[in-house]
Amino acid sequence: MDAATEAFVAHRRLLYTVAYEMLGSAADAEDVLQETWLRWVGVDLEAVRDQRAYLVRITTRQALSRLRTLRRRKESYVGPWLPEPLLTTPDVADDVELADSVSMAMLLVLETLTPTERAVFVLREVFDLEYDEIAEAVGKTAAAVRQTAHRARAHVAARRPREVVSTADARGAIEAFRRAIETGDLQRLLDILAPDVVLLTDGGGVVQAAQVPIAGAGAVAEVLSRLATASLRPAHVNGHPALITWIDGRIDNVIAARVEDGLITGLYAVRNPEKLSYLRRETGLDRGVVRPS
Repeated sequence: MDAATEAFVAHRRLLYTVAYEMLGSAADAEDVLQETWLRWVGVDLEAVRDQRAYLVRITTRQALSRLRTLRRRKESYVGPWLPEPLLTTPDVADDVELADSVSMAMLLVLETLTPTERAVFVLREVFDLEYDEIAEAVGKTAAAVRQTAHRARAHVAARRPREVVSTADARGAIEAFRRAIETGDLQRLLDILAPDVVLLTDGGGVVQAAQVPIAGAGAVAEVLSRLATASLRPAHVNGHPALITWIDGRIDNVIAARVEDGLITGLYAVRNPEKLSYLRRETGLDRGVVRPS
């Protein structure tokens, strides 16, 4: 490989993760990577001091531009919009901070930030970039980035899950949830759902789905009881235990959960077939941060 290709391949997972966390769309993240590559091959590598930082800068700028386009597209989206789910490799769950940052619950919290706030938060809190590096990526001064980071951090802290649940606890809750549905045990299902649980279903106007959030354990349990005849298969989606629903040999939807204090407080069911293609092969993600051994 030539030097440009070698550098791009070496950082590809990191760049994809940056784009996905900023966009919540796997397909759009792939497009951003393609745009990053096209710009990268035209760069004079001898003038680049830090290839990783330079590539992250290109990716961030392309993702910011696309994020603004996506926001306009979401304004006309039919029903609740949910992130495009990823069938992630097992190592994603091993990095607790990475798994937390790409969870469906966290990606929905990030949707409440402005594009620049989201970029700054992701680059600082997830990828641990210095303020000067972030400033170059988003086109702001380092002082402005510090203020934005503080504002975004407070905004996210007020809306994110109260605790980071262990993989074992999340898997236990998902397994109890699956057994309750498959056995038609309504009481068992109600026992695992928080009284104020909220179910969001994303059909995108393509397939049938509730166009408003469904709230309350009773109402959610009634909707979920219709899945009793489907095949519910455990999987790791966005770094967390989840269920993929198969009907007649095809993926019908994916169900991810938000678990707090041993109960499911949020359910995210993606049915839009245009968002299910990344559930057939595993996707690797990487923060590019060295973790303690």
